[in-house]
Amino acid sequence: MRLFAALLILLLAACARPVDPGVTELTYASPYSPNHPFSKADQEWMAFVEKRSDGRIRIRPVWSGALLSSDMSMEELRHGVADIGLITPIYVRGGTHLIRIQSGFYQGADSVESQVALYGCIASANPQVGHELAGLKVLAVQGGTLPGLVTANRQVRSLDDIKGLRIRAPTELLSVLDSLGADPVNMPMGEVYSAMAKGVIDGVIAPEDTFKSLHFAEISKHFYQIAVPRGAYPARAMSEKRWNALSEADRQVLTDGIVVWEAALARQVRAAVEKGKAEAVAAKVTFNPASVADQQRFDAIYLRDSEANARGLAAYGIDGEAAFRSARAAVKGRDRITCGSGT
Repeated sequence: MRLFAALLILLLAACARPVDPGVTELTYASPYSPNHPFSKADQEWMAFVEKRSDGRIRIRPVWSGALLSSDMSMEELRHGVADIGLITPIYVRGGTHLIRIQSGFYQGADSVESQVALYGCIASANPQVGHELAGLKVLAVQGGTLPGLVTANRQVRSLDDIKGLRIRAPTELLSVLDSLGADPVNMPMGEVYSAMAKGVIDGVIAPEDTFKSLHFAEISKHFYQIAVPRGAYPARAMSEKRWNALSEADRQVLTDGIVVWEAALARQVRAAVEKGKAEAVAAKVTFNPASVADQQRFDAIYLRDSEANARGLAAYGIDGEAAFRSARAAVKGRDRITCGSGT
């Protein structure tokens, strides 16, 4: 039903706005509003594409989830609901086992740029990543600033204070939080505000930008500054069928736009963190630093569980250990990434 409704919206919109002769119009769909930091980066990319193509390519955005859903966006793109869209393979219901788990292999990659570079190493060394992206052409990989723990009411000053808390976290952190005595859950980030406001969850692993971008300053009182490694993943993609239908010149413009989009995302993410911190300070959110001992303890559990999660992929016929080794081999030091065989 949702797929039919989305196709109907797309059809009606197409009928309402005729496309000029010689112009290729591509729809871009996002679950976020046009004012979200991710969307601002998207708009930078759109401006680049239209300028680089001399107006030959026109991007028509559809914001706020009108076309693509959070958990089915990859499948919806494959079926042509939109030409290009924001995808979250780490949240889809199935078919992206390695992409989800590899996002937990990023200890030592603290900057957005190093995370994107490490994803490239993992993807090039492990063909399974490409299999999971079949039918899609990736147009941008996204990393992010390191998250901490946002809590609604419970002040966390040490890892021991996490025990018993129901915390939303990405897949790769579920076992880490479970080891610390928390009750971790996974859900799309768009559902977190409501869940935390209603007391369904106590907190969320998230960076400081969410105090403003997702309005968490309205419903949370505390931020525990444990540095949680952040993984990268393919975050903007195009239907491969639509990609193949484009001219070679148009495909080159979109290829040139990959680095532009990734740089815009990095820039907007960092700017959003500063705005989020300011919003949190204004809302009197407490910031509680993690001790060196707690950070080392967390890092050790993270690395241990990352390797265990990688081994667990064998149940799906995936050599996750090879992917884990390729990731660790690529990390040459803090924020120093060099691709190697790793296998």
